[in-house]
Amino acid sequence: MISKSKIKFIHSLEQKKFRKESKMFVAEGHKLVEDLLPTFECTYLTALTEWLETHEDTVETLRRNGVEVQATTPEELQKTSLLKHPQDVIALFCQREEHATPANVAPSQLCLALDGVQDPGNVGTIIRLADWFGIEHIFCSPDTADIYNPKTVQATMGALARVHVHYLPLAASLAELPPQTPVYGTFLEGKDLYAQPLSQTGVIIMGNEGNGISPEVGHLVNSRLYIPNFPPGRFTSESLNVATATAIVCAEFRRSARLSAKK
Repeated sequence: MISKSKIKFIHSLEQKKFRKESKMFVAEGHKLVEDLLPTFECTYLTALTEWLETHEDTVETLRRNGVEVQATTPEELQKTSLLKHPQDVIALFCQREEHATPANVAPSQLCLALDGVQDPGNVGTIIRLADWFGIEHIFCSPDTADIYNPKTVQATMGALARVHVHYLPLAASLAELPPQTPVYGTFLEGKDLYAQPLSQTGVIIMGNEGNGISPEVGHLVNSRLYIPNFPPGRFTSESLNVATATAIVCAEFRRSARLSAKK
C-alpha cells in the first residue's frame, strides 16, 4: 500500500519549488520509466502487479540496489498519479547535474538553445525532436520551462535519457563561443532557410512563444533564418508553434548534411 506521505510527496513534485528542494522528479508509464531507468538514479517505484511480474529482472536489480519497489492497485495508482489516465507504473528519479557550455559543445557538433520557451509541453517535444535528429545538447535560459516539470517529462517520451539539457545565462554563455562559430536563429526578417548553406556544427536558437528571441541573445546570432510560408505572399498564420518550427529547422539542417555527404 502506498503511504499517504508518499502520495503527498509525489504530488508536491508538480511544483518547481519542491522539485528544486528535493532534486527529484516523477515519471509515469512503462515506456518512459524503462527508458529512464538505465540513465537516472531511481529512488522509488510503484507499479501494478502485472508490470512487476513482467519485469522481474528489473525489479530484482532495483531492490538489490536499495530502491523501494511496491505493488499497487489501480485505485491506489489513480490517487497517486499526476495524469488524468494513470498508466501502469510510477517512478521517482534523481535529477541529473549537467555542466557543459555552448563553448564546449558547439564548435564540434550541432546543438539547440531555448531562449525563454515557457510551455512545458513545447520544451518536452523539443527534447524529443532533438533526440530524433541526433542533437545531444540543449542549452536553456533560466526562464525556460523546467525540464523536470511532469508535463515536460511526459512529453519527452524518454528522450530525456539521451539528450543533455543545461540551464545557464544564455547570452553570457553564447558570448564565450569561439569566433566564427555558427549561431543560427529564426526571425521574420531572416533569410530563406531552404536557400542558405547550413553548418553541421554550432547553435540553433529557438525563442519565446510570443516574443521570439530576446534582444540580448539576438545580437549574438550571426545567421538569421526564416521559414517561408507557401506560396510566397499568401495571407497565412502569423507564426508557427515553437516546437513545430524547431522540427522544420532541424529537419532542414539534417537534410542539408545528407546532401553534402553525397557530393
